[in-house]
Amino acid sequence: MDISLPATSHSKFLSLHFDFAFLSLDMESALKTVVTTFLSSARGKENLDSKAFQKLVQKQLGGIMQDTNSSSAIKEMQRGLDENNDGKVSFSEYLTLLGYLASAYSEAQCGSKPEAS
Repeated sequence: MDISLPATSHSKFLSLHFDFAFLSLDMESALKTVVTTFLSSARGKENLDSKAFQKLVQKQLGGIMQDTNSSSAIKEMQRGLDENNDGKVSFSEYLTLLGYLASAYSEAQCGSKPEAS
């Protein structure tokens, strides 16, 4: 599968080739789960509106995040993720959240903090 990614402030134009046969089954499953969770939560749209984002966070991330029962905390989180200020969470913005969570989980597992850059 060939994927072209648009240029962002963090990267130049990238063209990637994925051969999912080489991914471990755990990684492949995790990747599919990340994508399908977003797509099912977005219900056929490109972005998550506030209600869909709140449901996704409460249902899927409530076990690893605090304040997921607080709609104001989730709205604040959404505003922090919303890079283009459109009031919605894009897939890229959703991945930013997952990246933060993965980093925090990794730090907790390693018992260390990342080095400052």
